[in-house]
Amino acid sequence: MRTFVFVTSFIVLFSSNYFAQQKKFKQQRTSEFNDSVKIITKRIGININSKFDEYAPVVTADGLQMFFTSRRPFTEKEIKKEKASKEKIYISTRKSDKDEWEPSVPLPETVNHSTRNVSNITVTNDGQRLLVYFDDDGNGEIYESELIGKEWSAPKSLGFPINTEYHESSASFAPDGKTLYFVSNRKGGLGGRDIWMSTRTPDGKWTTPVNVGEPINTPDDEEGVFIHPDGKTMFFSSKGHGGKGGYDVFVSVYDEGHWMEPVNLGEPVNGPGDDIFLVLTANGKKGYFSSEGMSAKDKDIYELEFIPNFQLKNKGPKLALVKGIVIDADTKQPVAAKLNVVDNEKNISIGDYKSNEATGNFLISLPSGKNYGLNVNAEGYMFHSENFNLPDSAQFKEYYITIELKKLKEGAKVVLKNIFFDYDKATLRPESYPELNRVVDLLNQNPKIKVEISGHTDSKGSDEYNLKLSQLRAKSVVEYIISKGIPSNRLIAKGYGETQPIDTNDTEEGRQNNRRVEFKVLSVE
Repeated sequence: MRTFVFVTSFIVLFSSNYFAQQKKFKQQRTSEFNDSVKIITKRIGININSKFDEYAPVVTADGLQMFFTSRRPFTEKEIKKEKASKEKIYISTRKSDKDEWEPSVPLPETVNHSTRNVSNITVTNDGQRLLVYFDDDGNGEIYESELIGKEWSAPKSLGFPINTEYHESSASFAPDGKTLYFVSNRKGGLGGRDIWMSTRTPDGKWTTPVNVGEPINTPDDEEGVFIHPDGKTMFFSSKGHGGKGGYDVFVSVYDEGHWMEPVNLGEPVNGPGDDIFLVLTANGKKGYFSSEGMSAKDKDIYELEFIPNFQLKNKGPKLALVKGIVIDADTKQPVAAKLNVVDNEKNISIGDYKSNEATGNFLISLPSGKNYGLNVNAEGYMFHSENFNLPDSAQFKEYYITIELKKLKEGAKVVLKNIFFDYDKATLRPESYPELNRVVDLLNQNPKIKVEISGHTDSKGSDEYNLKLSQLRAKSVVEYIISKGIPSNRLIAKGYGETQPIDTNDTEEGRQNNRRVEFKVLSVE
């Protein structure tokens, strides 16, 4: 194990402000930031590395699953002769980021074809979609495999316009799971291999790729792109921008509508050879890369642990990692649900996700700077909502939630967590509209149900005042739903004031939970 201290770790973990002042501090980096972060670099043990080549590590956002490429023996014949195999993809897991990695196992032959090279490229933050690289005809193309329950699907080509007659290699998904950054040497770039961007539309097609341009791309080659779960930090390798030799790893931050000038990460990531792949966990505490310079024998995978000086004002990436499980409220069995994240203020969808049908697990990355609504639904169930209001200043936080979906039946009720009113008023704020529109959709899909919309308050204020305010708020919600075409005879507005608390009124958090609007099914004909 070796310990390094270098300035650019400060940039990696904590300082988008650094880029705005880059020219000012260009000659002062070492003296100004040299003691900001200590980095411990270690070769991962035999559960990941072997005496054969291991490289291209990618991890889920929580850092608990690693996918990597290895040339270790794969077939029985290769194992018997201890002969290097074609490229194959392996996975290792661990229970927490403090635990050791479990022994790695190959992905099934639906992904790892025994007669061809198969290399991983990237994995979505939740670990349920994997991009792989095939190069059968020398042009290199990107394929996608999906985890359906506990089985990986056979990889399918992303098709045109992502794959072309030219060479497409590395790629990385943005946190929304539908924006793809990838590398190609197609025409129209700045020269050689460039980083491009495309978005998958709701019908599954990809938009015409756009070159991300300067200052990221250069007349030389770029490779190994990785978008951090914060959605605004890009790591990539380049032969341009200057460096120690061959490909070096650089970092850039998206700020005020453009990518900032890339900064070389320096040692220990960059050495005299080609340094191409670097990925980080969502909390920014650990990174992974492959190198052959340290072992001098073969390519191995290394872990970087970042230990910050906690006198720093900003202590990590600005995002929330929302993890959890979706289960049936009665049976407690996993449910395959659809999860949609909405920007409440702009009333636009941010991303669509799924809970795993076999485990119910899900994981979503929410970059700071928005008021998010998380909506969960499955056929035959009431929908469920959560709210995550993350200002620009919100530092990294991890949430774990258990979502119990209730069957759509008489008596079922849910809290509408994305309904907002001004203080002491019954006027709906525009941020409420996405949630209310989902109520309208549910009522349209189930035209025979009748519901009660109930308003509730905390215990502050008089009983009479709270009862009146809760009734007015419930009425405002009902009036909005009626304005969208739902017959009034299917809706009842009822205010309960402070009479039905679901939490303590002794804390602000408890009072906030008690201030709510609920949706209750009265009858299902």
